[in-house]
Amino acid sequence: MSNPSPYSRINLQEIRDRNDNARHIIAGFAAATPTLADIWHYLETTLDDLATLTAEVTRLAAELQRARLDRANLIAAARATIAAYHDGERDPLAYLHDELDTLPATPGEGRR
Repeated sequence: MSNPSPYSRINLQEIRDRNDNARHIIAGFAAATPTLADIWHYLETTLDDLATLTAEVTRLAAELQRARLDRANLIAAARATIAAYHDGERDPLAYLHDELDTLPATPGEGRR
C-alpha cells in the first residue's frame, strides 16, 4: 500500500521505510565509532520522534476520514429531509434526527 489516503501527498510507508534504513545506518556507525555514542543516541531519539509523528498523522487521517463521512451523511440526511418535506411526508425531520442520533455529542467523542 503506497499511500492509503487519496487526500494526502504524504507517503507514510515510504517515510517508515526510510526511517528503518536510517536506523540501520546509525546502528552500523554506532558500532564502528562508539566514541560518538551521544551523537548516535541523539539521532536515534530524533528517529523515534519521526515514528511518533507518523503515528499521529495516521490517527489524524483516520479522524478526518470519519469527519468527511459524517459530513456526507449529514448532507444526505438534509437532502432527504427536504425531499420528504416536498413529498408531504408526515415527519420529514426524521431523516435528520436519525442521522444526528448516530453522531457523537461532542467532536472528540466516538460514534454512538
